[in-house]
Amino acid sequence: MMDLAQTDTLERPASRNKHEAPIAAVILSAGLSSRMGAFKPLLPFGDGTVLRHVVQVARQAGAEPVHVVIGHKAKELRSHVESIGAVAVYNRDYESGMFSSIKAGIASLPQMVAGCLLMPVDIPLVRPTTLKRVMAKARHADALLVHPVFDGLIGHPPFIARGLFEGLLAGDGQEGGAASILSRHASETIAVFDSGCLRDMDYPEEHAEQLAVLQNHHLPDERECEALFDAAGTPQSVRRHGQAVAKLANLLASGLLEHKQDLDMGQITAGALLHDIAKGRPQHASLGAELLAEWGFPALHNIVGQHMALANGYQRLDEIALVYLADKLVSGEEIVGLEQRFAPAFVRFADQPDALAGVRKRLSDALAIVAAINTLGGDVPGVPIEIRNMLEAAS
Repeated sequence: MMDLAQTDTLERPASRNKHEAPIAAVILSAGLSSRMGAFKPLLPFGDGTVLRHVVQVARQAGAEPVHVVIGHKAKELRSHVESIGAVAVYNRDYESGMFSSIKAGIASLPQMVAGCLLMPVDIPLVRPTTLKRVMAKARHADALLVHPVFDGLIGHPPFIARGLFEGLLAGDGQEGGAASILSRHASETIAVFDSGCLRDMDYPEEHAEQLAVLQNHHLPDERECEALFDAAGTPQSVRRHGQAVAKLANLLASGLLEHKQDLDMGQITAGALLHDIAKGRPQHASLGAELLAEWGFPALHNIVGQHMALANGYQRLDEIALVYLADKLVSGEEIVGLEQRFAPAFVRFADQPDALAGVRKRLSDALAIVAAINTLGGDVPGVPIEIRNMLEAAS
């Protein structure tokens, strides 16, 4: 389990010093793509190609310069590399294997860089936040070698310090290549919340799978949610509460979709699951929102940050409102009415006017959301009759 204070230290680079020379990205894109049956770097991905996406990720993370090693279909790829503003590096020995491309990429880097991120083009789903965490760890620990780790497994990309360049360039590619040379040196690891750092793309079905994942890549998947919970030290009981809130929020949202409401179901699910990630700590809603933004999921900031109290009161039936209401209708893991949910707070704060006003405001907002749902007809499709009755009673 990772301590929040420790992760905070690792994520934020220190003030500028001798260790803050630029960190480059070397993107390995010279291979034959024989298993794919098509040229991987130029396959469609997002709003462009696989290579364009990987270059964008490197730039968003702050890697500079970005060098792309090319070989197979070099003429075609060079023009593409130049069109996206990266530096093309030709490896004449690309058919001998990846180690020759690693050497070509490293040899091309300017003296000013402190090291590089080694990024295979066929691992395109790695997030910019992962690269930032790796670079921050490298700077903080003054490390020669840093690997991201997700779910206990070493992923990509590694950071390789300039101090290791000479040994790699002197290697002949025999006896394990780069991995063998790097294994002689102590390495650091940094936990990341990114299943994409483990996912390569060698076959057509893997390309199709990663294209599908890309649609919701701004949100954590199930494994990433568990990693986030583990990092925050969230108790299992709180996680189960989040599951119950997510189930109810999805039922409500599914019904609203029938009424042409524009909702992001992925945001609702992830936001509901993680809304109490920092439960038990002071100002847990705002802290949870900040942690998720820092750890790579800013899309969840407002949902998590406002699950206890809506910043500007009820405005519209959106993802924030539905997670807010679902949380108010779930106590522990059980669905309850608003009266049952709020009654203890009215008793607890009876002699505290300011706190009592806050409770009344939160209940008022919940009732406003219920009323908005009921104006759509009351009988919201997809929501069990007992929940519909509860909503009608609450209004």
